[in-house]
Amino acid sequence: MARLHRYLLAKRQVLRGCRIGRLAYDPEVVADQTLRAPVKDTFDWLVHRIGEVVEEAQQAGELPATLDVRSTAATIVAVVQGGYVMARATRSSKSFTDATNGLVSLLGGEIHSR
Repeated sequence: MARLHRYLLAKRQVLRGCRIGRLAYDPEVVADQTLRAPVKDTFDWLVHRIGEVVEEAQQAGELPATLDVRSTAATIVAVVQGGYVMARATRSSKSFTDATNGLVSLLGGEIHSR
């Protein structure tokens, strides 16, 4: 759980957005499978890697065994990506912080102010 919390609570320049996630909004990238493939591959890798950490937390008894690993990992990635979008839209890093703190709380962790 500590690794998941560190990932969610890491200091980021959220108003810049995510360089990889931003590519998913580029019409040329979305329209071209060759350009889109590295973006997809990066998110696939990230969901897989976070899934491994979720599994470790389950094995350690820190997360319920009933959680679907892939869905939970995808949710974690989606909250971070959505937090970037919200921060840019509101021009406030608080939107990102609220989203990631909310997920930490849902995962049973302690919220930290940033």
